[in-house]
Amino acid sequence: MKKLVLLIMLISVIGCVLCSKRPVSEKRFALSGRVVVPERLLELAQADNNACAIIVKNEADVPIAIKRVVNPKFPLEFTLGEEDLLTGTPGGNLKMEVQINNHGQLGLIKQGDIFGACDTTLAPNTQNVVVSADKTLGRVQLAKNVKGNFFRTAAR
Repeated sequence: MKKLVLLIMLISVIGCVLCSKRPVSEKRFALSGRVVVPERLLELAQADNNACAIIVKNEADVPIAIKRVVNPKFPLEFTLGEEDLLTGTPGGNLKMEVQINNHGQLGLIKQGDIFGACDTTLAPNTQNVVVSADKTLGRVQLAKNVKGNFFRTAAR
């Protein structure tokens, strides 16, 4: 009887050791970090009706994941997971870009848009990524010295 109890205890200990050595499966895609905007662009970036798009691309510059945040406040904490993927399994190194605009068209940079990119390539499970949105094409300028109604002037 003692031998049987001792054998069961020995098998339990061996089973626990083997289970603790087993690798934990990670998600195939999980990126997190924050988007930062310099002070000189902060007011423009946080304007009403702006959207911040975080775009992850593969090595061939094809977008594989997108996350949009409407009316963002910076610094903006983000997490991209498998639910944000546009394609199947991401492979190889990844690139991350950010675009802040109020027209909603991705990939099209217009005057007044703010954009930036991560300095390094990323693995599909990188944490604490910092993306700086520090570039802009300038503010949209309205026409000066225009007399009369704006809509009549614009139609000419």
